[in-house]
Amino acid sequence: MVLWYATRATGVVALVLMTATVVLGVAGTARFAAPGLPRVVSAGLHRNLSLLVVGFVSLHVLTTVADSFTSIGLSSAFIPFNSDYRRLWLGLGTIAFDLLLAVTLTSLLRDRLSLRAWRAVHWLAYACWPIALWHGLGTGTDSKLSWLLALDALCVAAVAAAVCWRLSLSPAGPGRAVVLAGMALLTAATVIFVFAGPLQPGWSRRAGTPPPTFSRAASAGPRSEGR
Repeated sequence: MVLWYATRATGVVALVLMTATVVLGVAGTARFAAPGLPRVVSAGLHRNLSLLVVGFVSLHVLTTVADSFTSIGLSSAFIPFNSDYRRLWLGLGTIAFDLLLAVTLTSLLRDRLSLRAWRAVHWLAYACWPIALWHGLGTGTDSKLSWLLALDALCVAAVAAAVCWRLSLSPAGPGRAVVLAGMALLTAATVIFVFAGPLQPGWSRRAGTPPPTFSRAASAGPRSEGR
């Protein structure tokens, strides 16, 4: 039971920290600095938050693998769609973790990489966030909780606001329109998915929870239902 709570807690904290990292990253592309706060401090905050994200995601992965209630092997943390437990949604988490590792490793080796190569990989951080969001919504057993839904909505709103603010500083053009359309599409798709998926009865089974897990959940009591 301790691992059950630890997995969910670390996942939620990791998403919040990742959201803050993305917002700071978007602000950084406009060379934004808070009043009275040098850019070097903002950059340091962004870097330290990124390291915290890696730490909490690593704890999230380790507690998930260590929890014997579900059979999720360590290989599933690195190889997408390699688990029988909610294969698609767990696979999205694996992809997000792999992208995060790629960004972290290239950042550590930044002095040995060209600026173009480093930037190309670093852009993956922005892809990591929506993938991690959908992973949490799809495989998280607490997705129906109102406070967690509100937190997810706040994360989406924060990133959307940061992106819109950044685009407001750019001249109008096809690229700006594409990014705005993409952000609007992502937001709409997420809302539709939540109402059509996790909020509907029987989502746990539809998400790909193996039948034996339901039997163990019933034996373990109501707190384990939906795993």
